Amino acid sequence: MSDERDGRGRADGPRRTRWLGIVGVTLRRWWQRATGTTVGRIASTIAAVALTIALLVVVTGIALALADGGVASTDDADIRVTPEASGTLSSVDGVEGPRLGATNERAETIRSAGGVEHASPVLLETVRFESSDGDPRPVRLVGVVPDDEPRTVAGLSTAALKPGDPHYANGSYDGRLTREIVLSPTAADRLGASVGDELAVSGGGQERTNAAAPSVTVTAIADERTGGTGAPIALVHLSELQSLAGADDGELADRLVVWGNPQAAQSAATDAYPTAAVEPVSGPDPSALFEDGLAFATSVIALLVGVTICASFVATTMGMTIDEDRRMLAVLESVGFPARSRLAVVAVSTGTTTLVGSIVGIGLGMAGIVGVNAVAGATVAPGTVARFHPVFVPYAIAVALLSGLVAVPYPLAVAARTSVLEEVGR
Repeated sequence: MSDERDGRGRADGPRRTRWLGIVGVTLRRWWQRATGTTVGRIASTIAAVALTIALLVVVTGIALALADGGVASTDDADIRVTPEASGTLSSVDGVEGPRLGATNERAETIRSAGGVEHASPVLLETVRFESSDGDPRPVRLVGVVPDDEPRTVAGLSTAALKPGDPHYANGSYDGRLTREIVLSPTAADRLGASVGDELAVSGGGQERTNAAAPSVTVTAIADERTGGTGAPIALVHLSELQSLAGADDGELADRLVVWGNPQAAQSAATDAYPTAAVEPVSGPDPSALFEDGLAFATSVIALLVGVTICASFVATTMGMTIDEDRRMLAVLESVGFPARSRLAVVAVSTGTTTLVGSIVGIGLGMAGIVGVNAVAGATVAPGTVARFHPVFVPYAIAVALLSGLVAVPYPLAVAARTSVLEEVGR
């Protein structure tokens, strides 16, 4: 028995060494081709894979933003309450989804519960302000109820807003107006505004304006390092935005956030909204893709398209490359490399090309997400319409390798038809 184990160990050593040698030779050969005679073909394959993976990352990022609710998810609360049938389109194209009702009143009830530090409804509305050059520019306003403690909502601190919500006045909406606004750096740049400037309201995202808040004063501009999502957003007092947007009838809000002991906060929020979705607040959660039909369908379509296009490019270009490299395969056969080893050379070369392309594609995808948010923020959707999550890195690499696995039979078939006699004859 011991002799059998020793025999297997002695056999495994040379086999492992041989396969490591094959991989090493393949990688060196791939590098020579990538930087030498076939640089154009290898570069085009890498570029095709990179662009496909970048598109996959961007589209999946858009799907994640759809499922995760846009800018309102970047806050430091412990519990979030949202309508059970959350409308994912509202963060992208201004279409209103379901909203919570009686939010001011119920937030006050939640705040009175033990273990709860603070609770605030959050209302999102796109409003146009007159910029420094006279043109109206859209900004995504986030209505909140601040308290004495600095809180972070939509990535912006509430510290510069006066505590409370005096305009609400126990539901009459005729209390004192604070006319305060805290701008993100992007919003400040867009409007050409600085602290102390007065901004005139041009119109609401639904063309519903109200004389209750004709202008606001900039009380703070968020620091570049803590300016939220990079979108043109701003914080204002909730009731003033409700009056401006026509959401005061019914005390409407998109969600409600709660700070405090997580268990106590969740219990109080559930009691106030037994039919709503009450869940802990976290960063962008990829699992949300499986809970939203539109986001899931978008990500699946991106996956299928990505694998199909990537595999087609890899199969075609690598097949052409192997066809031009038959002489090298013939040399390997002539010096004793069995067919399995020669095919392994082709498989490793194909896998290396797709892996390098995926890494480049991830970088392009991250840049693409930033670009999509910038373009959307400058045009029709002043919010975060695409998000990046670290899990996208292994996901993109896995998709690229899967594409390579789908594509590799064709270059393997080309390599398998290579014959020493035919190549010597040529």
